[in-house]
Amino acid sequence: MSDPKSPTPLVADTVDATGLKCPEPVMMLRNALRNVDAGVCIKLVATDPSTLRDIPTMCRFMHHQLVSEATQDGCYEFIVSARGAKSQS
Repeated sequence: MSDPKSPTPLVADTVDATGLKCPEPVMMLRNALRNVDAGVCIKLVATDPSTLRDIPTMCRFMHHQLVSEATQDGCYEFIVSARGAKSQS
């Protein structure tokens, strides 16, 4: 969960992966992060419980920042700040 005192990050886009199973949510988020500049946040909404493990792992491996994650009513929401793949190409 995010710190309620910290400002809400500006989310540039939302990736809706509800109903999809691994590896689709991870791949959809990864593709979205490839198309934005460093520091831009993407929100992922998913229903696959494996995303609770897979998204933080992807962020560590790909050097993106996991800004927040939340779970509510079987829905998982992640906000990820891009490392800046677009600006490096």
